[in-house]
Amino acid sequence: MTHQPLQSEVTHHYLRPKKKFPNVWCAGCGNGIVMGALIRAIDKLGLDKNDVAVISGIGCSSRMPVYLDFNTLHTTHGRALAFATGVKIAKPQMKVIVITGDGDALAIGGNHFIHACRRNIDITAVLINNKIYGMTGGQFAPTTPGGMIATTAPHGNYEKQFDVVKLAIGAGASYVARGTVYHVTQLEKLITGGLRKKGFALIDAFSNCHTYYGRMNREGDAVAMIRWFKKHAMPVEAAARIPPEKLKDKFITGLIHETDATEFCEEYHWLVDRLSGKEAEK
Repeated sequence: MTHQPLQSEVTHHYLRPKKKFPNVWCAGCGNGIVMGALIRAIDKLGLDKNDVAVISGIGCSSRMPVYLDFNTLHTTHGRALAFATGVKIAKPQMKVIVITGDGDALAIGGNHFIHACRRNIDITAVLINNKIYGMTGGQFAPTTPGGMIATTAPHGNYEKQFDVVKLAIGAGASYVARGTVYHVTQLEKLITGGLRKKGFALIDAFSNCHTYYGRMNREGDAVAMIRWFKKHAMPVEAAARIPPEKLKDKFITGLIHETDATEFCEEYHWLVDRLSGKEAEK
């Protein structure tokens, strides 16, 4: 009888347990849930660890590549997609994954994010969206809702928040999805779909920061915040059948946008071949 590996064995295979643990995340943080979903998606696709590169910038979420046993880069704040673009162009056969946060990707890294979508480069970006800067002290982020408290907004955030899904679609991404750390099975499927997609894929992963956002805004502990995702999430298929006024306190989950478009690396290498005369030899 063939031994079927336990989930813990599968997870252990993709981690660096002897080097980097215990992790730095707060107890109850959703980052570990996202990491588990990513590992299972990679394992399901049968990707060789040597053919995967995981890249991050700075922030709580960006510590993830430190714990994962792939080719990894822990880079500067907001620049993960710039580094990932270089890796993908140099090694187009590699599966390149970016782990980022809402502050890392959309504030200092916002320009890189827009142009990665526009280029439609074959990178899968998992954006862990907890509505705040966690590692650096609880400052408000581009995704912090209006009126919510942060250390840099003690009287309430007065700025409008980004909808990263709409931003990615408008900028030209091929695959745009949203999941949560409550809906773990769905999140794993969305990441799997993003890894399969040729072109830029965004998975907006709603997570909890109970240490800063939850505490300052009296949203409760980790369990309470994760249950909030259960209560307020609306599958995209169901949302299409409901009048807009009934979606006021809901957010949409699932595969929200998918299209086929030319991919940046293929266009780039086609141009290199044309200019070097290799195209004529084919």
